[in-house]
Amino acid sequence: MLRRMLIMLAVVAVVVAVLAGSKYLSIREQIAQYSAPMPPVSVSAVKAEERTWQNRLPAIGTLRANQGVTLTAEVSGTVRDVLFVSGDKVKEGQPLLQLENAVEEATRRTAEADLGLAKVEYERGSNLVSRGAISKSEYDRLAAQFKRNDARVAQLRAALAKKRILAPFSGTIGIRQVDVGDYLSPGAAIATLQDLSTLLVDFFLPEQDFPLLKTGQTVSVHVAAYPQQEFHARIEAINPRVDNETRNLLVRASMANPDGKLLPGMFADLEVHLPGDARRVVVPETAVTFTLYGNSVYVVVPKKGKDGKAETDAKGQPQLTVERRYIKVGDRREGMAVILEGLAAGDDVVTSGQLKLDTGTNVAIVRETNAQRGQ
Repeated sequence: MLRRMLIMLAVVAVVVAVLAGSKYLSIREQIAQYSAPMPPVSVSAVKAEERTWQNRLPAIGTLRANQGVTLTAEVSGTVRDVLFVSGDKVKEGQPLLQLENAVEEATRRTAEADLGLAKVEYERGSNLVSRGAISKSEYDRLAAQFKRNDARVAQLRAALAKKRILAPFSGTIGIRQVDVGDYLSPGAAIATLQDLSTLLVDFFLPEQDFPLLKTGQTVSVHVAAYPQQEFHARIEAINPRVDNETRNLLVRASMANPDGKLLPGMFADLEVHLPGDARRVVVPETAVTFTLYGNSVYVVVPKKGKDGKAETDAKGQPQLTVERRYIKVGDRREGMAVILEGLAAGDDVVTSGQLKLDTGTNVAIVRETNAQRGQ
């Protein structure tokens, strides 16, 4: 009986030892797995560089024609002739529209006939009064009648001129709004006329920017119609009054438009060029992580051990890690951002792969090829 119990105990002990050994080996493998260094994260990085940077003031504005009007009729009448084609380029003084004027023309001829008679009687009276053949009062009456008839003819000629619409300046005429036979009331729109050779750009800037502004400064203009093209304007005038409600200052710039690419009413992104270039540290905008709590970049640095010395991998290459730095971002344009604080020229900053990073993460820099940069 004792022998059987000893055998059973021995078997149990062996089973327990086997189970404990297997569990120990499993735990050891898991500890080794978690304690093994994580493979480095592949990231793209560039060096922060110091370059000459021109300060600019951003703004938005609207293009306006140097001269632009909506042509209207001053008097009522029926359209007899339309003397232009929509979209034509017209010259100053060119006839554009003729209203029916037969009645006014007949009235003018009658008045001119009366004027001719009054002139003859006035000249005859001038000869007679000098010889005493007529009284001075009769001569005065003839002179007044002549002047009344002359004024009447001038009045009718002015009324006839209003029946003929002329171009007030040279430019491009828009789509006509009338047809032959239409009856026009005073103020009825005929078409728009725009001088597109020169355009104006009106925009607003905060009042604190007023000391930085001067007439003649260059303004870069971008429009949605030509996203890859930059146009240049010059400040022509600065409003001498700040708006009471918005505390903004109205500025006007002018720009040449010889090819007619730009049209009045276009929305424009503007940048006012300020004098005095400065040396600034700049990085690609993709390197900056913008958050409500502050802007930051990941800087690639050599990994150091507890002894403060740089660590190397199995191939003897220095191991790299990242540290997060909070920065102060200044001006941004053309995909680049100015770093005012927190970064120095020559620092390696991560430009892609930031979502997988945290301070102390091992990284491996993947250099972009020229083809990838072009993409």
